[in-house]
Amino acid sequence: MKINKLISKLFIVSVLFFTSCNEDDTPQEPKGDYENGILISGEGSGAGTGSVSFVSNDFTSSENLIYKKVNNNNEFGTYLQSVAFDNERAFVIVDAGTITVVDRYTFVQEATITTGLVTPRYMVIVGDKGYVTNWGSTVDETDDFIAVVDLNTYEVEGTIAVGNGPERIIEKDDVLYVSHKGAYTNNDVVSVIDISTKNVQEVTVQDNPDELFFNSSGGLVVLSEGRTVYDSNWSVISKTSGSISTINTSTLEVDSVLSFADGEQPSLMVLDEGTIYYELNGGLYEMDENATTLAATSSFTPDGYFYGLEVRDGSIYTLDGNFSDASTLYVYDTATKEKTQTISVGIGAAKIYFNN
Repeated sequence: MKINKLISKLFIVSVLFFTSCNEDDTPQEPKGDYENGILISGEGSGAGTGSVSFVSNDFTSSENLIYKKVNNNNEFGTYLQSVAFDNERAFVIVDAGTITVVDRYTFVQEATITTGLVTPRYMVIVGDKGYVTNWGSTVDETDDFIAVVDLNTYEVEGTIAVGNGPERIIEKDDVLYVSHKGAYTNNDVVSVIDISTKNVQEVTVQDNPDELFFNSSGGLVVLSEGRTVYDSNWSVISKTSGSISTINTSTLEVDSVLSFADGEQPSLMVLDEGTIYYELNGGLYEMDENATTLAATSSFTPDGYFYGLEVRDGSIYTLDGNFSDASTLYVYDTATKEKTQTISVGIGAAKIYFNN
C-alpha cells in the first residue's frame, strides 16, 4: 500500500515537473511585426509625410512608412514631432495638432486625439495620464501649456499653464520637468511641476534648454543650445553660447554649469551608462557625467547631416536627416567608432526609439 502511494506521488511530481518545463519552454507569441526592433520617426516635409520606419534588432530587415502600410494608406501628416510609449501603445505626436494612438507592436491605429492640443511637441506618460507640451499659437507667447490627457478616454481633461515654448518633458517621483526651448522666440527656464498639486516652479538655466536626462545621482542634466539673434533679413547678428547644466532635484538649485566657448551651440544630447554624448559643429563629443570640464575634442564626425542621436548596448545610432528624399540611419561601434550599418529611413528622420 505504501509503495503504491509512493509511486502515485512520484507520478504526480513528474507530471508537474514536465508540465512546468513545457510551459517555460513554450515560445512566446510575437506581439506584432514591429516588436524587438528600432523605430525611427521622420518629421516629413513638403516632399512627403511624417512617418515611422522599422529596423529589426539584428539589422537584417527594415521597412519604411509602416503606419501607412497597416492603416489603409492613412498618413500622419507633417510635421511629426515625437513618439511616446506605454506598455502596449505608441502615441505619435504631430505638431499640426494631433496625437495618433497605435498598438506599438502592430502599428494598427486605435484612436486619434485632436481636441485640446495647440502645436503639441512631446509627451510623457505617468500612470493613465499623458502630459503633453504645447506651444500654443504662433502669435501669443503667453498661451503655452501642458495638456493632461486621460489615456482611457483619449480626451484632454485639463491643462497646466507654463511659460513660453515648453519642449521636452520627463518625470521622476510624480514631478514633471519641462525644458523651455522658446518655441518661435527664446526662453531660458526649466519648469518643475508637482503632478498632484499642479504647482509650477521655474529654474533658470542658459538660453534655449532642450534635452533633459537624469544622471546616476538623480540630478537633472540639461542641454541649453544657446540663442541666435537675426536682423530683419534673417542675417545672424549674434549668438549666445550653449551649456550643460545639472540641477539638484531636491533643492532646485543649479549645482554646476559647463559653458561652451563663445558662439558654440551644441545639440542632440544623450546620457547612457554614465557618459554624456552631444553634437557640436557636426561632431560627436563624449564626457563623463561627473566631468568638470567639457570634452576637448570630438570622438568622430558621423556621416551626413547629423540630425538624430541615440546610444545603446555598445552602439551609437545617428541620423543623416534629409528633407527632400530618404534619410539614413548609421550605426557605429561605441569603442572603435567603426561604422557597422547603413540603412535608408524616412524623410526628415529625427528620432530613434527602441521598441522591445
